Amino acid sequence: MFLAQNPVQARTDAKTGEVSGPAADLTRKLAETLGVPFVIAGVAGTAAVMQQVSSGNADIGFLAYDETRAKEVDFSQTYALAQNTYLVLQSSPLRTTADIDQAGLKIGVGERDAADMFLDRTLKTAKLVRNPGGNLDTALSQLNTGQIDAYAANRQRLSRFAKEHDGVRLLPDNFYGVEQAIVVRKGNKELLDAVNATIADARQSGLISAAIARAGLTGVDVAPERKDR
Repeated sequence: MFLAQNPVQARTDAKTGEVSGPAADLTRKLAETLGVPFVIAGVAGTAAVMQQVSSGNADIGFLAYDETRAKEVDFSQTYALAQNTYLVLQSSPLRTTADIDQAGLKIGVGERDAADMFLDRTLKTAKLVRNPGGNLDTALSQLNTGQIDAYAANRQRLSRFAKEHDGVRLLPDNFYGVEQAIVVRKGNKELLDAVNATIADARQSGLISAAIARAGLTGVDVAPERKDR
């Protein structure tokens, strides 16, 4: 399971139904290693991925690491870092991410997204306005009507959106590199070990970097190995 609205993980071809992207390539590699068939599908929102994996309806899911989520599912090694930034109107006085945390500013963010959890911990004075489902059309409407001053999300999604819509721009720097990882049902050590071995091999062989390049992703890097997970 992956987040259907997150191209950093994967995309589903509207005509053929084929899924492509890093999540698809890693799932295929894991299935080959285990000698089992696989099906990969996108779902709407983090909660859906968590529920599918926790219930056993899905063996693995693709999510950004967060210590709160780690209480419900077990996380693999990080395989990629997806940089996050802000979308603002062309007329906005905001120029860098350092301008964001000001009294009176309203920052839109996808509800329960990794950016939501990070900003909830780190913003001191700006107010978060949560967007259920992380819909960018809703975010644009909120920007245009003054309901929010900026919208936080991964650079890949925002770059693609900004190219298709006039009157908006991205801030040039990033505020957070989101750790993309794979989750398994809590306590499933055997599968988690297999997932981690697959990620290690994919990192060394160049599979992850090739998947990122093939998907044409912006602001996404291969993650270094973490010693604490």
